[in-house]
Amino acid sequence: MKKIRLIFLTTSLFIASGSLLLAQTEEKKSDERVYQFTDLVVVPHTPVDNQASSSTCWSFASIGLIEAEILRLTGKEYNLSEMFIVRHSWREKIEKYVRMHGATNLSPGGGFAEVPNVIKQYGLIPEADYSGMVIGEDRHIHGEMDNVMKAYGDAILKNGNRKLSPVWKDGIDALLDTYLGKVPTEFTVDGKKYTSKSFAESTKINPDDYLQIGSFLHRELYKPFIMEIPDNWNWSSTYNVTLDEMMETLDYAIENGYTVHWAADVSDKGFAWRSGFAVVPEENIEAMSATDRDRWAGVSEADRKKQLYKFEEIVPEKEITPELRQQAFDNYETTDDHGMLIVGKAKDQNGTIYYKVKNSWGIGDHLYEGYFYASKSYIAYRTLFFSLHKDAVPNKIMKKINF
Repeated sequence: MKKIRLIFLTTSLFIASGSLLLAQTEEKKSDERVYQFTDLVVVPHTPVDNQASSSTCWSFASIGLIEAEILRLTGKEYNLSEMFIVRHSWREKIEKYVRMHGATNLSPGGGFAEVPNVIKQYGLIPEADYSGMVIGEDRHIHGEMDNVMKAYGDAILKNGNRKLSPVWKDGIDALLDTYLGKVPTEFTVDGKKYTSKSFAESTKINPDDYLQIGSFLHRELYKPFIMEIPDNWNWSSTYNVTLDEMMETLDYAIENGYTVHWAADVSDKGFAWRSGFAVVPEENIEAMSATDRDRWAGVSEADRKKQLYKFEEIVPEKEITPELRQQAFDNYETTDDHGMLIVGKAKDQNGTIYYKVKNSWGIGDHLYEGYFYASKSYIAYRTLFFSLHKDAVPNKIMKKINF
């Protein structure tokens, strides 16, 4: 069995396979990358964006899918507002929280299903007309807002008047206006005036055309079930298929020109973000104690460069079975960690297949300018569910789930 050798960069030394190496060891140049990828299929999509210091990956990945779908359906490329979705989700989320007496999750996290719901009720708006950045920052910084929104929901729950006031929902809107800005009633796109609803209609997006596909042993096959994860506050349904069918759906979608929203876990060391790939090594690596998003949010660029895990060779990967996948979910090893957009397929220098993933952590000095490559094993193991257009699902599977 090949050994996995990881290098942990610090200011003075490296740790590699239990041995100490001097700090002058240089990082491999781009033409000496251990994992070298060749794109095989890349579905047309919009550029990488940056969620910055906000827990809104779900909105960025979901809007990325909607942008790619508009491109597929109309040939038009739009940069849509993620914060328009976030804003309306916060309002719906707090209402649910109050109705449930505080027995639901109230946090900035979310999922793909919120986007079709918002499109149905409120529409869509371009980024240029609603950036959500009105507090003097040039990037999304949501820590204070998230805390304030949670505190507001809790204050309503305390019910100091012994009944809800008639203006309690107006308070939600006032807070969101303050932190994200007021939503314009009208805006102009390509010389034509729209409301958010009329603009959504012009994009040809039908919110009812999208579904979620997952694979779990604790639920009945081919039936929808409510995904048991904290951020599924709106109780969206996922259709349960076999692991092979889930992976078949992903291949079918990419090969037929559809992008796929990927709800996944990125908390183990096989997720080598700065090296540009994600794998499931056959030899176990100690799990990280925090999500990659948590580790990178708010970390200075200098510190990021110190915190780099690097594989020294291509490693054999675990065979992912339905039982192994289920065990990881049951033991909270695979959690609702991060949302991304799968936009293509690739191969490494050995011919092994990977999937090209568009992330929402900006471009920066990243190896692949905001993209990375996830192995089949990683996706089979760490996926919670895929969200995609109904036509991106093979007919034989669609017949089984009766969507």
